[in-house]
Amino acid sequence: ATAGARLPAGVLMVGPPGTGKTLLARVMAARAEVPFFYCSGSDFVELFIGRGAARMRSLFKEASAAAPCVIFIDELDALGKQRSLRISGSNDEAEQTLNQMLACMDGLDSSNNGVVVMGATNRYDILDPALVRPGRFDRLVRIELPDEAGRLAILKVHTRKLTLGPDVSLPQLAAAANGFSGAELAALANEAAIRSVRSATDQISMADFTSALLDFTTARRKGAAGSLLSLLSNPLRG
Repeated sequence: ATAGARLPAGVLMVGPPGTGKTLLARVMAARAEVPFFYCSGSDFVELFIGRGAARMRSLFKEASAAAPCVIFIDELDALGKQRSLRISGSNDEAEQTLNQMLACMDGLDSSNNGVVVMGATNRYDILDPALVRPGRFDRLVRIELPDEAGRLAILKVHTRKLTLGPDVSLPQLAAAANGFSGAELAALANEAAIRSVRSATDQISMADFTSALLDFTTARRKGAAGSLLSLLSNPLRG
């Protein structure tokens, strides 16, 4: 502030699905102790022309009254798709809503009113150039898939309420689940718990995790099951 710098009005988080973009936005608002306005890009795509633009104006007006605050627009590509990619002759409601959003963001002076707009998308390449130009969503934050240490930390969070057997090795699972997002790791832990219930056991075994992991892999990543089998073929102790 002393140097005269202006806070960015727009922050865009880009990353694969399930990497925690929405969760990160909520955490940032909570840590800053400011109101959090959540919406999805599809919330503004209406059948009737003008309805989405009016809703956008109402959102920014409400946020300005509650400032400082964070506006979070999830799945921004549903609203901010390049206008050149839209079907010719189709309903231009989405385009009018996008234009209204651009106008609302141009009216923000975050150094005075404290409104920060955050967006999330996994399709950055199709966003309209006017949306990501300086002064709008000009602060780009890339959220990558977790590395092995990150996967281990995520597994520890999602298994802390589960009853794990003595043979379960979370480090080995983290190494085997290469390329898994945080949401997939949460689903993996839950699937292992379901399999243990089906087996009528009181604890979740490594075999439950192994079978769930192999099913996840063969269903979503064809051809990678062989490498997982080699990783999981060693004695599963840890």
